[in-house]
Amino acid sequence: MDRDDGPGVRVPEPRAPRERAAGAGLRFTVLGPVRAWRDNELLPSGSPQQRALLAALLLRDGRTATAAELIDALWGDDPPSQALATVRTYASRLRKTLGQDTLVSESGGYAVRIPRSALDLTVAQDMAVQAEKARGRGDRGQARTLISKLLGLWDGEALASLPGPYAENQRTSLEEWRLQLTETRLDLDLEVGCHAEAVSELTALTAAHPLRERLRELLMVALYRSGRQAEALAVYADTRRLLADELGVDPRPELAQLQQRILQADEELARPADEPASAPLRPAQLPATVPDFTGRASFVRELGARLATAEGSVMAVSALAGIGGVGKTTLAVHVGHQARPHFPDGQLYVDLQGAGGRAAEPETVLGSFLRALGTPDSAIPDSLDERAALYRSTLDGRRVLVLLDNAHDAAQIRPLLPGTAGCAALVTSRVRMVDLAGAHLVDLDVMSPEEALQLFTRIVGDERVRSEREAALDVVAACGFLPLAIRIAASRLAARRTWTVSVLAAKLADERRRLDELQAGDLAVKATFELGYGQLEPPQARAFRLLGLADGPDISLAAAAALLDLDLHTAEDLLESLVDTSLLESAAPGRYRYHDLVRLYARACAERDEQPPVETELALSRLLDFYLATAAGVYALERPGDRLVDHLEPTEHAGLTFADRHSALDWLYAEATNLLACVRQSVRPATLARAVDLLYAALDLGESGANSKQYEAVAMTVREASRACGDPRAEGRAVMSLANVHQLAGRFDHADREAQEALRLAGTVDDRLPACWASNARGIIALYQNRHADGETFLNQAIEAFRSDDNRPGEASALCNLSRIHLATGRTNSAITLATAGIEIYDSLGHALRGANGRYALGMALTQSGKPAAAAEQLNEALAIFRDSRQRLWEGMALFRLAEVDLASGRPAQAAQYAELALTVLRGIGGEWRRGNVLTVLGRALSGIGQTGRAQVCWAEALAIYEELASPEAAEVRSLLSPAAAA
Repeated sequence: MDRDDGPGVRVPEPRAPRERAAGAGLRFTVLGPVRAWRDNELLPSGSPQQRALLAALLLRDGRTATAAELIDALWGDDPPSQALATVRTYASRLRKTLGQDTLVSESGGYAVRIPRSALDLTVAQDMAVQAEKARGRGDRGQARTLISKLLGLWDGEALASLPGPYAENQRTSLEEWRLQLTETRLDLDLEVGCHAEAVSELTALTAAHPLRERLRELLMVALYRSGRQAEALAVYADTRRLLADELGVDPRPELAQLQQRILQADEELARPADEPASAPLRPAQLPATVPDFTGRASFVRELGARLATAEGSVMAVSALAGIGGVGKTTLAVHVGHQARPHFPDGQLYVDLQGAGGRAAEPETVLGSFLRALGTPDSAIPDSLDERAALYRSTLDGRRVLVLLDNAHDAAQIRPLLPGTAGCAALVTSRVRMVDLAGAHLVDLDVMSPEEALQLFTRIVGDERVRSEREAALDVVAACGFLPLAIRIAASRLAARRTWTVSVLAAKLADERRRLDELQAGDLAVKATFELGYGQLEPPQARAFRLLGLADGPDISLAAAAALLDLDLHTAEDLLESLVDTSLLESAAPGRYRYHDLVRLYARACAERDEQPPVETELALSRLLDFYLATAAGVYALERPGDRLVDHLEPTEHAGLTFADRHSALDWLYAEATNLLACVRQSVRPATLARAVDLLYAALDLGESGANSKQYEAVAMTVREASRACGDPRAEGRAVMSLANVHQLAGRFDHADREAQEALRLAGTVDDRLPACWASNARGIIALYQNRHADGETFLNQAIEAFRSDDNRPGEASALCNLSRIHLATGRTNSAITLATAGIEIYDSLGHALRGANGRYALGMALTQSGKPAAAAEQLNEALAIFRDSRQRLWEGMALFRLAEVDLASGRPAQAAQYAELALTVLRGIGGEWRRGNVLTVLGRALSGIGQTGRAQVCWAEALAIYEELASPEAAEVRSLLSPAAAA
């Protein structure tokens, strides 16, 4: 084999267009089978040799081909005796089909005259030129799009099945061009940070073209940027060995230099190429500054000067502290906008929610910041330290302002500080950041009387204040000169044209709600909000109090209507009126939220003012009913026929209904945080049973991977509350939820203990729901732990329990799991029978998601029975459903099983591609045991395509996982790593 020359091979270029007689409605393809269409009708193009003649004419770009050239193209050095007559016959037939204006006779030869847009090859050439120009001007996104679209024009092998030396030569040339375009597109993928996604495709391509060094180089970079340095180095070792064995040469210098950069952990290599200046890379996240910003002149000058000196110096940090409502955020945003010219690379903003009970997690904030700075999701690491390091690296050399609003403490914000010269951070908090090294501390006090009056006047209007100056001074004094209190009071007055300033001053004269509380630290905020709250009409005040009871970060209109026991239209009118008073925020159309301090105040009002007091519990009970009824409806749509919904606590209030399962799932995932917060908040004795049922009905949140950690934490809370209340039914269901979470995370010992406890608790209260599912769970757990006899016993018990409960989907689940036990113990035929029986039940009920689980089990059994094509069909069908249902765990596992199918079928390159995709999808979910399984199969696939170095790295990582878990699979991997296996 010849050694490839890398990216230096010349790409075909389009020739200058010539005048052609347009073949009306005709179009042709050569990047695949040679075909012709008129409009949408496929035209007959004759025998393979006749199509070869058509291709020879199409590829001459309108130039005339002589008869001798065509004979040489079709037969080379060995033409038949009637070659000329045959060429003329072919040309005549094609002319009848295409038209005399399209295939013309000229100077003893023939030519095809068509527009450039009528041939897929010339369209591809034009797109390649456009992509090259886009890349030259730095528009990598447009270049990637064009090349991807261009590659999509290929329909298999170019000039497929055409005979003759000319077609063969052109086929080789076009395939080389296709490879070069693929390399260019993959290079662009790496430049924009899509390295994790590129690994799978590059693995397959290097297997198909083992001596193509450019592909190896791209694979090394993709692996290195994905944090897989050892595998990247193993690719180089594999390449060097292969080139020496096959060609007796060393890798080209560029590849050797890349190896050295990886060995030295080159930080520059770890970063994708800088993107051109664009909105995603130059964030402008500062909230709008208020148009009536007033006073604070000395602070504006002081902070502005600090920010102006950030360029070329150490990173500047200024921390503003003060009581809630003193105007920290308003001042910081105003100063930030004025300083924007000093930070041309962007401004980042986040509300850290430090004043509430659940402050924002630094790793979550870093993820948002990295995305705003242009980092793709696939390149964002999982741990806090890794995200912080990538964040600082991304900001290195840039001039960015970071506004960290409403911080809880210094520990929360340290990972969020840029740490490089040229950047700056503004921090606001209710506490002084004395332990934030190097920070410029600013204590923000209330406004002076003059500033307070000026702010009040700007909002209310000069005319109304000028005539009642003394009353206006009384109002701002009653507000304690606190900016937020002044703004609320002034806004209320501005909205009521019949009120005078004196009327407002008289309403604020009660000192019990004013001066005494203003001197009590955070209670000053409460006194400030009292001014606005006291002016609400009774229905508004009730809505304000009760809405603050819900623990979620925001609330939908439908949920708010349920909590308030109102119809949607009435609820919306009330909520919008609260938005007008600034007591409530409109987070998005149909969604509302409180500022954290206002929420605390609203709850205090509910505790103090709600009559009768039981109304607060009733409101939260209605909200729980809403979530439970809606989640049960989602579950029923997603799992038709499942008896789980029949075992849930009844609700007095209805939930939402959905037209289809997709809109139902949209609701479930959009409301995940609020729904789980409702569960956590509802663990008191009166609502505990419904809370645990809501957790159970929302089990998709635990299975999907997106909300698994949050789901697990809430399940633990419910379990502890159930124990404290002495409620074995609730405890059994909570424990069963935890068993599911542990099993999906690969913590099988924990899962089995929880499932065993769920069975025990269910037995004490005759609760069929956890009894059935716990036996089912123990069966699959035993399978994973190689306790096959135990697993078979548990699953047979589960089948009987489900049948006694007339739970057909549950029975199908247990049958499919039992199929896997039979498969693991060598009973392949019965495994297929059991899985098929389970699928039949699912299909009869229209149960798409769990039917996919059945097809997953059947695919495994078919693989082991030596029927790879049938196995792949089942697994691909399951994969499509898992993706559609957003079940990332099962999507990843289906990809893993497809890798096993290809490995068993002798297609290691395709197996490696599926295994790489599985690793990407399962990132952060499914647990280490499943990751070890995928790595083992990936290693086998890589070994099969000659990449033994990478294979050894994968097996070593898998072995470390298995040894940490004390898993029996460690023995198999040790044998793979043994010198005998390597030989």
